[in-house]
Amino acid sequence: MSGLPRDRRFLALTLYYGTEGNLQHEVSEMHDMTISRAAREAGVGVETIRFYERWGLIAQPCKPAGGGAREYDEETVARVRFVRQAQDIGFSLREIAELLSLRADLGADCSAVRARAMEKRDAVQAKLEQLARVRDALDTLIAFCPGSGAVRACTILEAIEKGAAADQSEAPSRSSNTASGKIAMKTTLLAIDGMHCDGCARTVEALLSRLPGVRKAEASFDERQARVLHDQESVSEVDLAEAIAKGGFTAKVESQ
Repeated sequence: MSGLPRDRRFLALTLYYGTEGNLQHEVSEMHDMTISRAAREAGVGVETIRFYERWGLIAQPCKPAGGGAREYDEETVARVRFVRQAQDIGFSLREIAELLSLRADLGADCSAVRARAMEKRDAVQAKLEQLARVRDALDTLIAFCPGSGAVRACTILEAIEKGAAADQSEAPSRSSNTASGKIAMKTTLLAIDGMHCDGCARTVEALLSRLPGVRKAEASFDERQARVLHDQESVSEVDLAEAIAKGGFTAKVESQ
């Protein structure tokens, strides 16, 4: 190999059988694959390859004895693509390292890979449910916000502050109430006047949901009603009506 030109080009000789069964050969010109070219082939940046090397996900080639750039092969490029694809579907680098180990283990069973995929899917589902709760909370805050006015009177900021205070103060009282059996849930039906659209119904729900003892609040513009599941010890029917009145509506408890 000492006779190679300085641009480090070489000829790859591929042997194969022709149509008549005779051993023939195909000569193709190849180039050394530097880290820059390997990154392009894998569709990543150079720093990504170096990062994977530091994590031990791919092996760093040795430097040539005669000097020059490190040379990467197609197997490394394929491994980089695998790592990147696994990242794209949610696997962490630690989990990817486990997958690579399983892939290299000839005695490993596909069920082990499936189990890890199922674990990841469950984690993704839990995250989606958490995000859905966040979305619903934001919808509630947005529905209650008038959309204008001084920031010191911002209902969204106020709700966040009150929610933080409630989380700190209510946790002990809830656990003590549960232990003593004092929690008594009740469903209250209220007739609402002053609603003009479905948006008003969402605002009523937001007003009610802000109360610490309310577990569920549903309002209907068509029926001009609100149905509230609440803890009687924490919030009374009067509290519900007063909360609705803050939005410019009037509420009256209906008999059930």
